[in-house]
Amino acid sequence: MSTLRSAVPVVWLVFWAYWLISAARAKHGTRSTRTRPPGLLIGVVGFVVLRLFGTGSLTVNSPALEVVGVILLLSGLGLAVWARVHLGRNWGMPMTQKDEPELVTSGPYRFVRHPIYSGILLGIIGTSLAINLYLLFAFAVLGAYFTYCAKVEEGLMTSSFPGVYPGYVARTKMLIPFVL
Repeated sequence: MSTLRSAVPVVWLVFWAYWLISAARAKHGTRSTRTRPPGLLIGVVGFVVLRLFGTGSLTVNSPALEVVGVILLLSGLGLAVWARVHLGRNWGMPMTQKDEPELVTSGPYRFVRHPIYSGILLGIIGTSLAINLYLLFAFAVLGAYFTYCAKVEEGLMTSSFPGVYPGYVARTKMLIPFVL
């Protein structure tokens, strides 16, 4: 196993440790009452599928692809952290309505409305390129989940900021700058 490949899990562990620690400073909020996809079930099914079909046949064996993957991983998680820092106490779990909401449209939010989701998805693409292409399954599942969350959150934001949020939506993309 290459040094780059072995660094990938460490990068993810540091990212999630930061994420959990910084969550303690977030404002209080209320989860949306809309039906949520069963996240734990999706995770278990994904794990089982990867274990059953992850024979190693899609393991990345190219040092160049590993380098590109690690660069994408670091870029994606860097974007997510930048967005999280920029949100400060306004951050919340997916589909959460803050008690005292504030509309943040600066920093990475100038380019996309959901840069945390974008960053995590880019990190997963990078991880799959660095380790195993079977991880693109996780990208597909999380991509669908994050798109769903974003649509629910945008409904909450539209009701919280009816005068300004529609204009913000008109000038920014949801997940990928200039594209989507």
